[in-house]
Amino acid sequence: MTPAVATPEEQNPPPPPIAIPQPREIYNCPQCSHYIQPGLLACPECHAMVYGQYLQAVGNAAQGFEQEQRWPEARAAWVAMIAYLPEGTQQRAAIEQRVSAIDGKFSAKAARKAAWMKRLGPFAAPLLVAVSKFKLILFFLLKFKFFLSFVGFFAVYWGIFGWKFGLGFTVGILIHEMGHYAAARRRGLKVDLPLFIPGFGAYVKWYAQGVTIDDLATISLAGPFFGLIAALVYGGLAIYLNSPLFSALAHVTAWLNLLNLIPVGWLDGAQAAYGLNRMQRWMLAATGVIFFAATQAREWVFLLIAAGMVWQAMKREAPETDRSKTLLQFVGLFFALGTLIWLFPDSGRRF
Repeated sequence: MTPAVATPEEQNPPPPPIAIPQPREIYNCPQCSHYIQPGLLACPECHAMVYGQYLQAVGNAAQGFEQEQRWPEARAAWVAMIAYLPEGTQQRAAIEQRVSAIDGKFSAKAARKAAWMKRLGPFAAPLLVAVSKFKLILFFLLKFKFFLSFVGFFAVYWGIFGWKFGLGFTVGILIHEMGHYAAARRRGLKVDLPLFIPGFGAYVKWYAQGVTIDDLATISLAGPFFGLIAALVYGGLAIYLNSPLFSALAHVTAWLNLLNLIPVGWLDGAQAAYGLNRMQRWMLAATGVIFFAATQAREWVFLLIAAGMVWQAMKREAPETDRSKTLLQFVGLFFALGTLIWLFPDSGRRF
């Protein structure tokens, strides 16, 4: 019996629809407050789109998905927008064209696969099995890059400081990075597991399309906050066990997280300071000088933070919005991390 040959669409159909949250029913125009009858998508008074805010948010998300080449999610977002755009409008026609373009990508992929299957003949099935196994191996390698980088990072610092300190040092950095990871995931953002680079630390890659300035500050400061918790745990173990090892770990963990608050380059302090207004940046600069003086000019990292804040305050771009929460988080981290550095001084001992 001759087997039936599937069409390209049957062999590789478009992905199943992905659920996109729907907006609440609107009964008053967001622009002019005119009453909106059920089913109307444009205000009869001012002609504004009734669900304009929803459309803008979903459109930004769809564009972000396209930039990341996440076509199923992008298609689902564009399709969700069509239901809230009036028929016959240019906006709706443009969205429908984008959906058709994405569907074309799936159809073209299916057609190419069918053509290769026909050319390869009896060798098609074994080659597909080999390719699938290669993809599986590649998938596991990419997924385990976090684990491999963690082990490599630990190995380097084991060789320099001994395995006990090297492990505690690496775990402290991991906890810091998981703060960023948890904060980004909590806000529904795509985020990768940490990647460790010996000599430079570690970083978490996350995708910030459409993220607010407040969320950016929270995600950035979540790393030093989690690092503070790690330093507190090390400090508690140092006191409970009377352990020089944990005392050294408490010091270096607190110091590295304080270093990350310098508002320059890729450091966490720069991202968090982005939303502070000019006056708040000057206040943090003064706070850094005060803490530097309080440590009898021994903890120069406070002076670097102050200098960075002066540079941020003198830049042209600075929002006018008052963000007291971010300011208080900065000051709280200054005080807590500085206190831990003072309580657990550096002994210079190798473990």
